[in-house]
Amino acid sequence: MVRRTKEDALATRHSLLDAAERVFSEKGVSRSSLNDIAVAAGTTRGAIYWHFKDKADLFNAMMERVTLPMEEALERMGREPGGDPLEEIRQSAVDVLRKMVNDPGIQRVFEVASYKVEYVGDALPIKQRHLEARNGCLTEMTRSLQAAAELHRCTLPMPAAMAARGLHAMVDGLIQNWLLSPEAFDVVSTGQQAIDTYLAGLGFQHRLA
Repeated sequence: MVRRTKEDALATRHSLLDAAERVFSEKGVSRSSLNDIAVAAGTTRGAIYWHFKDKADLFNAMMERVTLPMEEALERMGREPGGDPLEEIRQSAVDVLRKMVNDPGIQRVFEVASYKVEYVGDALPIKQRHLEARNGCLTEMTRSLQAAAELHRCTLPMPAAMAARGLHAMVDGLIQNWLLSPEAFDVVSTGQQAIDTYLAGLGFQHRLA
């Protein structure tokens, strides 16, 4: 019975997160109420408060469901014995683009986070979570770029932290432009070429065959 109760609670939590994705996507975060999400999930506001403190907590949980696996992959970059940090950077960045294209849920969450949330009022904690995720990503990318430079005996033309910020901004820009008009270009192939061009500009061109 206890196991079944835990399974039911987990199913309800996922149902609420699925409903939040749909409602936030349709109405935007500021115009969506917890009651809207409860109705979409076929449950009550009480069920939402059982799992989440408030709308910001629900939004962040929705984001983390798709971004945590990506953040965990970034944390593993350059830590595998015998691995090449440069190749791991390339693959991690392209994998983000590929997953977004192939998974409608991930695509919907990225679209909400990019265009349908306002960092005001009760959404301010959402901004803080975004900043934490971005800063964590930059930290891992900086470490991996530095490790790649040491492994390949490459002298970066700028500090690793600056190079990481440029790479992150480029990938983030690709995602946001593609979300505006997915039919305009192939974000995966464009991203692969852009990432390789950027890394070549950092001095890794002889390692990008």
